[in-house]
Amino acid sequence: MEYPILSDMRNIFVPLILSIFLILVSFHPIGPTSSEKFKVTKIVIDPGHGGKDPGTLGSYTKEKDVCLKVALQVGKYIEENIPDVEVIYTRKDDTFIHARNRPDIANKHDADLFVSIHANSLPETTPDVRKNRIKGAEVYVMGAQNTERALEVAKRENSVILLEEDYEKNYDFDPQSEESYILYSLTQSSYQDNSLLLASLIDNQLTSRAGRKSYGVKQSSLYVLWSTAMPSVLVEIGYLSNPVEEKELNDPDVQSYIASGIYRAVKEYKEAFDSQN
Repeated sequence: MEYPILSDMRNIFVPLILSIFLILVSFHPIGPTSSEKFKVTKIVIDPGHGGKDPGTLGSYTKEKDVCLKVALQVGKYIEENIPDVEVIYTRKDDTFIHARNRPDIANKHDADLFVSIHANSLPETTPDVRKNRIKGAEVYVMGAQNTERALEVAKRENSVILLEEDYEKNYDFDPQSEESYILYSLTQSSYQDNSLLLASLIDNQLTSRAGRKSYGVKQSSLYVLWSTAMPSVLVEIGYLSNPVEEKELNDPDVQSYIASGIYRAVKEYKEAFDSQN
């Protein structure tokens, strides 16, 4: 249920935050160097999981399938409506992608934005009454504020590393060790302000346009965001553990609304930066 007062506050504060951000950008240009003009011309869209990694599971749904459908729709909207932005996918079919390769794809293409799309779930041991109550979207950026729930999400999303052969040789942290996350969280992205802006715009669009309940923008130690050399966000579009939301996330119309919300946020972000050049 959307509360009118909260909705009105969001409609007031998100444009206000964007305006303040643009004022700050005009005095302190953001990008690789202060003299280099910045425009959004390339975005990497990352459908979570794939292949032998199904992601989280609903009663009849695999996260990897829902993520791919939404991601492809996001890319289609961008290609059709923002023709000067190149869209690159980490996968366009049911392919297993190593966790380290997802940010590598973005870095090698010198992308301006990285958007990873996932679906959420509560643990199987969660009482049904709570599963039936918890639903909605969350948007994550890389950060050290690992609340209990954010850490739980990070561990689940990072656990895909364990499916890789010789993962111990390829990664310098254990996705199941809380000590690893303490050290891991000390590394902060130099693009965090930009990531937070994009995340806020996506969160606003998912609530105002796609009608999703919002749990807001959060910070967590997600590997896929840690090593990207550009503003990056991870979007959890809903909870497959909630029977009602699982049905909604399989609805092509709902998928289109969610994809449209993400696309419009990207468009807003691009327009904000392009207007400074």
